[in-house]
Parts: sequence; structure tokens; C-alpha cells
Amino acid sequence: MRTAIIISILVFSACSRPGENNLDELKQQIASTDKAMSDLAAKEGFNSSIFAYADSGIVKLNEGRLPIVGKTAFAASFNKDNDVKTISWNPENTEVARSGELGFSWGNWKFIAKDTVFYGNYFTVWKKQQDGNWKVALDGGNNTPKPGN
Repeated sequence: MRTAIIISILVFSACSRPGENNLDELKQQIASTDKAMSDLAAKEGFNSSIFAYADSGIVKLNEGRLPIVGKTAFAASFNKDNDVKTISWNPENTEVARSGELGFSWGNWKFIAKDTVFYGNYFTVWKKQQDGNWKVALDGGNNTPKPGN
């Protein structure tokens, strides 16, 4: 009986939190979602891609401006017809909370304008939804010099 109780506790503990392998899988899910959002930016536009992946409570940080809070406010903050389609990014790293409910990615972005190229870093906090998809809870970034080769 005592052995059965100990085994039940161990099984319950293993099921209540993601294991290391599952955390690695969740990190990969975030990286894949982040890359898919970048791919969508080339087709639909930068802000449209973030909007498509946004959590209802998204907070969007923009250089030189106050934060935009909420998906409705974010949608009203940009013109879909003039959305930038020449920006791309790639995650350098992802991390996931032990709970498996929150994670983040960060990486480098590149924006090709008509007469110059801009570079920067970004971070995105991802929130896992009830349906298992990851949505953007917080997003921001900054400009940087051209990365070294």
C-alpha cells in the first residue's frame, strides 16, 4: 500500500509540471511560432502579423511612444494598407517557464527601406492559450548598428 501511494505521488508530480523534454518541445513551439509570424509579415505586413498572433491583452512597446495595451487598441494603431512587408526576424533564443504557460523569444530583425537597411533586436513574451497555441502577450524591440559578420 505504501509503495502504491509513493508511486501515485511520483506519477502525479511528473504529470503536474512539464518535464525537461516537454520544456524543450515548448521552446521549439515558440521558435516555430515566432518564425511563422515573421513569414506572415512578408505577406501581410509587420503589424498585421503581430495582430494575427496577438493575445487579447497584448502590450506593444514602441520606441518613442507610450505602450499600446489590448488587441483592439493595437488594431487601431496601424493602417493595414500601408503595413511594412520588408521586415524579417529570427529568434536567437527561447525560454519557457516551468509551468509551460509563458515563454519568451528574442532575436534580431532587419528592415529593408527604399534607400537603406535598418537592424535591431526584439523580444516577445508568449502566452500559451487553452487551445495549445502561443499568442503574443508583450512585444518590443530596439534599433542597433549593423551586426558584425
